[in-house]
Parts: sequence; C-alpha cells; structure tokens
Amino acid sequence: MNLIELPFMKSKISLRDFPSAKARREFLEKELEINLENIAKFTFTEEQVKGRNIENLIGATHIPLGIAGPLKILNTKYQILNTYIPLATTEGALVASISRGCKAISGASGACVEVETVGITRGPVFKTAGIAHGQKIKQWIQTHIPLISQITQKTSSHLKFLKADFAIVGRNLFVRFYFDSTDAMGMNMATIATQAIVKLIEQKTQAKCITLAGNFDIDKKPSWLNFISGRGKKVWAEVILPKKVVKEVLKTTPAKIVEVVNTKTHLGSIMSGSLGFNSHFANIIAAIFAATGQDLAHVVEGSLGVTTAEALENGELYFSIYLPDLIVGTVGGGTHLPTQQEALKIMAVSDVLEYCRAVGAAVLAGELSLIASLAEGTLAKAHQKLGRKK
Repeated sequence: MNLIELPFMKSKISLRDFPSAKARREFLEKELEINLENIAKFTFTEEQVKGRNIENLIGATHIPLGIAGPLKILNTKYQILNTYIPLATTEGALVASISRGCKAISGASGACVEVETVGITRGPVFKTAGIAHGQKIKQWIQTHIPLISQITQKTSSHLKFLKADFAIVGRNLFVRFYFDSTDAMGMNMATIATQAIVKLIEQKTQAKCITLAGNFDIDKKPSWLNFISGRGKKVWAEVILPKKVVKEVLKTTPAKIVEVVNTKTHLGSIMSGSLGFNSHFANIIAAIFAATGQDLAHVVEGSLGVTTAEALENGELYFSIYLPDLIVGTVGGGTHLPTQQEALKIMAVSDVLEYCRAVGAAVLAGELSLIASLAEGTLAKAHQKLGRKK
C-alpha cells in the first residue's frame, strides 16, 4: 500500500498520492528533516520511467562511471573490433585492473569470443492427480509444441518459443519453458507468454497451475540447473598471451597464473562449495550492468562460470572464461534511459550478441588481471593505492 505512519502524524499518507517526484521528495525532506538535493538531480523525465522502471520516484542514485579499453575482440568472422567498456562502480582499483587486462589482451592476439542463445526461461509448477497424470501432461506439451509456439507469437512478435524441460516430483510437474527474446532480456515477455501457455495447458489437461514461477526457471538465483543447462546466453572467451606480454604487462609468468587458477578458482571453489569456479566474474558484470541499464539482480547468475588457464609448450599462456548464464538485453528495461543509452553507444554494439561478446571479453580481461595480481602478490598493494582515501 506504500503507506507512511509516523508517530506525530494523525493520518496515513500514501506515497502514490503525491503528483510528482518533487512533491514526494519534498515531503520526505520535511518529515525526516533531511536534504535530498543530490538525489533530486537526474537526466531522465518522469514520463520515461513512470509505470515502466520505477514506482514512487523521488530521484536517482549516482554511481561513478569509468572506462576501460580499448579491448581487441575477434568476432565469429575473425574481424577485429576495438571496444571500450563502461564500468559503473564504487570499488577502487576495479577499472584500473580491467584496463590492465584489456592492455594485455589487446597487446596479444585479442579476445576470441563465442555466444550461444539458450533462451530466457519461465518455469511454472502444476498440481497433478499423480505421477501418471504428470506424465500425460508432459506428453501433451511435447506433442503440441506448434500450438504452444503459436500462443507465444500471439503474445509478442519478438518472442520465439524454443523448447521445454520437465521434472516430476510426486503430484507436482515442473516445466521450464525456453524463449528467444531477440535483443531484449525478455523476462516480462516470457512471463506473459507463459501465462497464456499455462491457461491452455489447464484447459486441455485438467492440471492446476500452483504458481507461474516455480523456481524451475531459475531466475535471479545461483543454481546448478542454470550452470549445467545454461540460461539466456552462454558466452566463451579466450586469449593466447605471449610470454613477453605476461611478463611486461601482467608482471608475472604463465606458470604462476596457471597455479593460481588451479588452486584458487578450482580447488578453493571445491573446498568452499562455490557454484562459481572463477575469481570475480560478478565484479565486472555488476559494473557493466549498472552502466548499461541491465537488471542488476541478474548479476547473481552472471557470477556462475569457470576460469581455465594452461601454460603452452611454446611458453605462451592460454587463458579462458565461460559464462553459462548471462541474462542481458540491448532494448527494454533500463537500457532506454539517457545515461545508459550513452554507455551502450560507448560500447558501439549493434545487437545483444555483440553486447555479449563485449561483456565476455571484459570478464576475460578483469579475471586475467586479478589472477595475475594474485600471482605476483600485489593485490593488497593495488587496493591500498587505488581503493582507499589517502
């Protein structure tokens, strides 16, 4: 209800009753005896975000924006793209570290990045009469894929039904629907389409939908299902670094980097029960997401992934990252806001696949630099120099 009831107030006030962000903000300033002059500064209009991005608007929170790059990326046609990476963060040393990784990669062969569309998912759960009934519903869905595809298209011309996965537990049937949402992140579109599909299934099978989202999606939570099956986009990025670049830019050796990867990101993750076998994917992804208007809660899915490294026989370093669960878009959500639009222009990406390649290459750069810092023993020194107020 968004009601406020302070001890000295005679009546409840709904924040939605205020006609504007300014009025809502002035009310808070008066009632709480505070000044919100910085929150009051923003570049978007209320019309741009009302009913789309925010409720009870009072202003905006500002995050420092840095830039890393240029970062040399090889696309699937082995064309070279030099991309700059906008990073919104309050963590000192992060942009500097990613910049060093960009320098090392661009000084070598560049980052080779591949992207695969898995699809955005929505996973309802149905109550059935029993296991046999659950199997019949599953079979009905599998034999009516063309009809389900038609239902999907009716809800959005930008959404394509891909497939369904299933799990039966007692009288519960979990279904995981996959959709290609083109350049949009697509969670809202997938939810609307799934609602229409669920209605059809209930009519045809006598199943009863318990909830539209039964955690079989699985959205905004780390999970082995997303790790193994993927969600959104799968992204692979790799680079081969000459020994000279490792020494001069990263200040260490291939052998030391390989040792840190094996002991920290692999063995250390095993010993701690981590779902991410990497050093700090979430750091880079969070900074890019904040800069470009992505749904920040999906950073938790981006934290999944694997880092690998090998010392090659010729003395060079092979270094790679794998992101099985990248949930992003270049249209919709917060991507239309003015500063986020400018950040996307900095990246110079034409669609979501190019955006994913840039994110994958940036994660590769950030991961490489941090692990090199650990290998050379300068992590604390870097944070002392760049991450603390003198």
